[in-house]
Amino acid sequence: MKYRLITGILLIFAPGLLLAQDSEIQVQSTEIVPGLYMLDGVDGQFAGGNISLLIGSDGVVLIDDGLPTTGPALLAAIAELTGEPVDFLINTHVHGDHIGSNATLHQHGATIIAHDNIRARLLEMTGDEAVSVDALPEITFSDSVTFYLNGHKAFVFHVKNAHTDGDAIIHFPDINVIHAGDIMFNRLFPFIDMDSGGSVAGFLAAQDKLIALADDDTIIIPGHGAIANRADLIVARDVLADSQSRVRKLIDAGMSEEDIIAANPLADYHDVWNWGFITTERMTRSMVRSLTE
Repeated sequence: MKYRLITGILLIFAPGLLLAQDSEIQVQSTEIVPGLYMLDGVDGQFAGGNISLLIGSDGVVLIDDGLPTTGPALLAAIAELTGEPVDFLINTHVHGDHIGSNATLHQHGATIIAHDNIRARLLEMTGDEAVSVDALPEITFSDSVTFYLNGHKAFVFHVKNAHTDGDAIIHFPDINVIHAGDIMFNRLFPFIDMDSGGSVAGFLAAQDKLIALADDDTIIIPGHGAIANRADLIVARDVLADSQSRVRKLIDAGMSEEDIIAANPLADYHDVWNWGFITTERMTRSMVRSLTE
């Protein structure tokens, strides 16, 4: 089973995973608040995007499930924490580093829930990218859906044309936690997938919505990077907005894309925000594309 961009992501983060057996991936857990955990790869192993797990007497809810190779280790980690199967799996968007183990989780009893556009995009994939029926969301929503489990409210809502056209954010208001999915890359240039309906304007609007939703004590689980807070999110939003402004000025001055790349308008951000998948150059090209198409 393959998803768009999954090979490129693997090559950037952990080339050894392309040859690794499933059992070689290990997943660790960090308790955010009692009953809510963030799961990721042990010792820097790339298991996919950050994963959240809500456990309790009412049931088990998982948010995203990593790469296709992550499934067995993820199930083992969940079994160690709760001993119960996953009841509901929420997908935050369509990329394979976040929903690559959908089929595995479904085969172990999870009901998959996602925005309408995620199911639609998965159904459109053909050939080598085609997914099995087990990977498809069984319950979809257009705007929002709310869970009341384990004494908590989990409000799942859609943000339009941001990272993709099917992004979902999960807000736990009573414990003041937000699972942002790829609406936040903490101290990393964000990937904005314009080929899957994403846009810089939509991404900024989604981040503004999260900033308004959060307070100084809110815990934010980003799609990639360390656990964050509202101040971190504001920094990420401001870097993106300023990057867009810098590139727009050069476009308005009549410069070509290659001239803009040579001018390197995002140089000030390179040392902190540049990374293997979204380099400073790629972020600049994304800005040019978003402002000229």
